[in-house]
Amino acid sequence: MSIDDLKGKETWRLFRILSEFVEGFEELTDIGPAVSIFGSSRFKPGNKYYKKAVEVARLLSENGYAIITGGGGGIMEAANKGASLNKGVSVGLNITLPREQKPNRFQNKSLHFRYFFARKVMFVKYAIGYVCMPGGFGTLDEFFEALTLIQTHKIYPFPLILFGTSYWQPILDFMNGNMLEYGTITRDDLKIIKVTNDPQEVVSIINKHRDWKMRMVEKAKPSEGS
Repeated sequence: MSIDDLKGKETWRLFRILSEFVEGFEELTDIGPAVSIFGSSRFKPGNKYYKKAVEVARLLSENGYAIITGGGGGIMEAANKGASLNKGVSVGLNITLPREQKPNRFQNKSLHFRYFFARKVMFVKYAIGYVCMPGGFGTLDEFFEALTLIQTHKIYPFPLILFGTSYWQPILDFMNGNMLEYGTITRDDLKIIKVTNDPQEVVSIINKHRDWKMRMVEKAKPSEGS
């Protein structure tokens, strides 16, 4: 294979990447305020966090929020299910993986991505809050990336909610202990993180942020005659 052949393949890859961004922007622009929910794909319907994810998503949907997930099983399926029970907007951002991800049946708006980074942009761009149920590396990845973007002022701050105190406490202890002690973060960096076991509190936190955001938008509008 020649260098020119490789250049050609890379050029076409750029077009594929661009097409994923374009499709995502076109499909998600009008979904309204949305909450992205993350968590393990391995939890079955009998798991307590699966049940809590259904409840959280249902309550958020009842309050007018679209629900965005990764489109797979486990917590993603539970969150899409909760939204669909309320006949709300239930978005699945599906990803092509070596071990094929099967899209769950509770999505009423499905997108399919080949590139993780394009998919990540959609999670953060259209959300006014994140809810992270207990999960693995993917959940941690989404959580810490959003936290970094907020810390570095690359995106406007929004609530990052960790659901399940017993699961998340060791990570919180590390951040509040070693990271603060060594000076690698500040206490202000942690203020955006909320922790709860209560689905109703999730809704309250998101509603409060939505109300604040609406006030900021109104305040920024030019007054009449200006």
